[in-house]
Order: sequence, then C-alpha cells, then structure tokens
Amino acid sequence: MAITTAEARQQILDDLAAALDQLGLAVACLSEAFEQLAVDSADRLEADLYRPVRKAYGRGKRTHAQFAQRVGLGGDTFEPPSAGPRSQGVKELVQKMAAALADADRRIAELQDSMLPIEAGDEELCAGLNETREVLKPVPRAAAMFLRTLGR
Repeated sequence: MAITTAEARQQILDDLAAALDQLGLAVACLSEAFEQLAVDSADRLEADLYRPVRKAYGRGKRTHAQFAQRVGLGGDTFEPPSAGPRSQGVKELVQKMAAALADADRRIAELQDSMLPIEAGDEELCAGLNETREVLKPVPRAAAMFLRTLGR
C-alpha cells in the first residue's frame, strides 16, 4: 500500500522520535550513574559515555526539529525520561544505558534502511541521521570497558 509524502514524512518524524526517546533514557541513566560515582570514575563516565551520548541526543533532536520545520510538520518536545528507581547501582544504570543505546541505534538504522529518508526526506535529514549514529559508534565498547574497570 503506497503512502503519501506527508504520511512518509510523519513516519520519519515518529520513528526518529522513538529513537530519541531511547537516547533520552540513556542520558538519564548516565546522569544518575554519575551522581553515584567517586570523582575519578565520574570523570571517566562523563568523558567516555555521557558526552558522546549527549552529543548524539542533541544532534538527533536538532535533526528532528529542523526536518519538521522544513516540511511544515509539528516537532516533538523531548523530555528525558526517568532512569528508574534510585536503588539501581552504577552497573545496572550503565547496562540500561547500553540497552537503550542499542535500541536507539537499531531504530535509526531501520529508518535509514526503509529508504523513507531518501524518498520523502532530504539531504540534511540523511546527514543528521548518519551523524547521530556515527557519534554513538564507540560508546558500546567504551561502556563495556567502563564496566570492566568499575571499582578498580
């Protein structure tokens, strides 16, 4: 069943918003983990995990807002969700962040694979999606390394 260009553009925005919700969860988890860590570990978490995730989240939100504006559709406002109960430890929070990140990356990859960004989007949208995923590439390995060295 064929869809209109307007429907395709709305689907792009909806799919990207779902990925951004997961990136927002990742940011929330890292923020909560940061608060629980000693200075040295917190600095490592910030440099290796928080900064790239926050940068990707910002780039994704900007991509969403600018595309929505260019095509005349309403953009979403993204409120970072709660990381969950404060009783979670750093390990659980970093693992939860990694799962949210994997889900966000999967959602963006599926959006790119759908060809909607090419058929109903534009060059700026495609570049924003690529950049968002590129910034996230080193984070899973950095998260695994962080967890291996946590508490040492």
